[in-house]
Amino acid sequence: MKPGEPIPQDIETYVRAFPPDVQAVLRKIRAAIRKAAPDGREAIKYQLPTFTLFGRNLVHYGAFRRHIGFYPTPSGTSEFRKELLPYPVSKGAVQFPLDKPIPFGLIEKIVRFRVKEERERADRKTKKGRGRTPNLSS
Repeated sequence: MKPGEPIPQDIETYVRAFPPDVQAVLRKIRAAIRKAAPDGREAIKYQLPTFTLFGRNLVHYGAFRRHIGFYPTPSGTSEFRKELLPYPVSKGAVQFPLDKPIPFGLIEKIVRFRVKEERERADRKTKKGRGRTPNLSS
């Protein structure tokens, strides 16, 4: 996307803003995420395509001039640090250069990890709330 363009309201609109070769990559990433997180919901957050689960951000991704940014949270990058060695990585972000093959299988693997993480978090939250008396004083 170019500066000054309106923020897309959905992922497909976001994808169509890029050249056909980049659109193809974005669509394959979207499919990989959907496959790994079939219960995930799509949104645009932080001006990027985002998948959420249990009301929380699962992963974000987006196209830039020379790379695809993939944002699986700090836990996602630290858990897969060895597999991500060939790529520029920061605390919660990975850059996949557009002039090299995109590791769609690794993206799926990271998303499956994030799904597991969020499921466990949601389960802990549910268990923590059991047995408590609701606050009826409001």
